[in-house]
Parts: sequence; structure tokens; C-alpha cells
Amino acid sequence: MKVLIAGGAGFIGSHLTGRLLERGDKVTVIDSLVTGRMINVSRYGNHPNFSFHNMDINYPQYVQWLNLSPFEKTGNFDAILNLASPASPDDFKTMPIHILTTGSVGNMRLLDLAEKSNAKFLLASTSEVYGDPEIHPQKETYNGSVNPVGRRSCYDEAKRFAEATTMTFHNAYNTDTRIARIFNTYGERINPHDGRVINTFIKQALLDQPLPVYGKGTQTRSFCHVWDLVEGLVKLLDLENCDVKNQPFNLGNPTELTMFSLAEAIIEMTNSNSRIEFLPMPLEREGDPKLRCPDITLAKLHLKWEPEIELHEGLKRTITHFINNESISGI
Repeated sequence: MKVLIAGGAGFIGSHLTGRLLERGDKVTVIDSLVTGRMINVSRYGNHPNFSFHNMDINYPQYVQWLNLSPFEKTGNFDAILNLASPASPDDFKTMPIHILTTGSVGNMRLLDLAEKSNAKFLLASTSEVYGDPEIHPQKETYNGSVNPVGRRSCYDEAKRFAEATTMTFHNAYNTDTRIARIFNTYGERINPHDGRVINTFIKQALLDQPLPVYGKGTQTRSFCHVWDLVEGLVKLLDLENCDVKNQPFNLGNPTELTMFSLAEAIIEMTNSNSRIEFLPMPLEREGDPKLRCPDITLAKLHLKWEPEIELHEGLKRTITHFINNESISGI
């Protein structure tokens, strides 16, 4: 297939790029590098089926480039995957307007291209569409409990709008769409400095600095290793069951743990002298979900997918990657 990946220089996008190249697809990555990193895709630079363009899907030059693209002249794209969006709590503070635009204008431009190209379209959505959930674990049929004016709303509502536009294109134009609701993902190539919990804990532990745990640390998350997540995305992209492929699918690991337990595990695995530092919930994290765990029944049934990498093994790989490949002051 000829595949366009928006956000392909990001943490998940770069792993997905490698997986599709490995199986023989031709992959074009566009990324503004606002949060994506060239180091993530430079490893594919000499691959004959790979090309990269520094583009922002929110701005007009993106449309101009598509009009001149050789892929447009030789049969368009067969699949378009939207993984473009800043996604960490730190990004919610520093680039909220960009996040909103990416989930609205940017996603609609990609959908328009998919409709014109008769291409499959896959949206990388998020578990954050469920907000601070009132049911647990979260099923795809749950409509969520989201504060539209809260400090996280730029991301939550951008993704909810992106889902709405994706389904509207399917209903109005019969565009072949798929929606992946991605739960917390970690692993090699995640930016150690972007404020997400696993990378923050690992970075602090390697530096023997305190690990910040908000409240009593009883809030829960479930963590999926990026290799497992990418396999789920590929299976969703390839799904041909017309009865189910256009509905949202939860992709994540249903094994749940508290933030306190996670901090303890990382301190032990890194042989760190760090301690756990309990802090009051900061204002910018107002609305953080207290519980987060996916029901992946649909993915098991229709994609024949479930995570295989246990947390201990995934953390081991991530810690090793940080030590060998990331620039962290003091190590």
C-alpha cells in the first residue's frame, strides 16, 4: 500500500512507520516536528519506500504540497493515518490552540484527501475522550464525562471533534474510516522530557531525584507497550469486516495499577536512590482521570489482538533505551 502518516516522526508514529515499511508498504511521513523528532525517523532515511516532508497539516502549504505530490499523480494514497497531535499534559499548557486546530482543521483536511483518494482513513484518538469516567473499565459504548471548559479540554474536545468529523465523513461520503482509542502507551523513543508519567518517573529515578506522585498516588492507569499498540493499529488498518471496522476500538492494556505502585516499581528496576514525593494536585492537572482502564473485548473479538508485553519487560526495554539513547542530564 501507499500510506501517508501524519505525525509519523512522533513516538508512536515512528514505530508504526517502521512496522509498515517492514511489511513492504510505501510510507510518506509528514510532521511539523512540533513534538515529533527527526531522530525517530532518520533511521529510515535510506529506505527506498520512505519519504519525509516537514509539513503542518493545519496550514495551507500542506494542501499545496499535496497538489504537487507524485503520489497524487500516480494513483493517490491507499491509506491515510492521522497520528498528528501533541499529547502530553505539558503540551496542554503550552500549545492548546495548536492542539485544537490539529484535531479540527488538520483532521478534516486529511479526511478530505482520503475521500478524494478513495483511501482508508485511520484516526489515532485517545482514551481521554472518556474524560474522568463514571464507568470502569471503559467500553466503546460509553460516551464519556468530559468537562468542555476544563484545563484539559483543548485535547479532550479536539479528539472528540476529530472522532465526530471522522464518523460524519463515513456517514456522509461512505469514507472508509477507522478510529483507535489509544490508552496510555510507553516504550522506546518516547520523549523523556514531555511530562508523561512513565518517562518522568524513569528520568527522575535515573537521576536519583524524587518521583512526583500527586495526591495519595491511588489514581490508576493501564500501560501498553508501543510494540503491542502498533500491532493493534496495523490490525485495525487491515480490518475488512464492513459491519464493525468503522466503529471506535479501544487499544490498550487492561492490566491496571496505581501511580504509587508504578513509582515503586521504577525505583526498584533502576536501582535508584530516589524517593517518592507526594504533592498536591497542581491546578494544570485539574480534571485528571482518577481511573483509566480499557475494555478490549471488541479488539480481542474482531482484531484478534491483545497486548503481549508485560509491564516489567516493557519498562526494562524503556529504561535501557533511555540510558543508551537519550540525553538526560546527569547520566
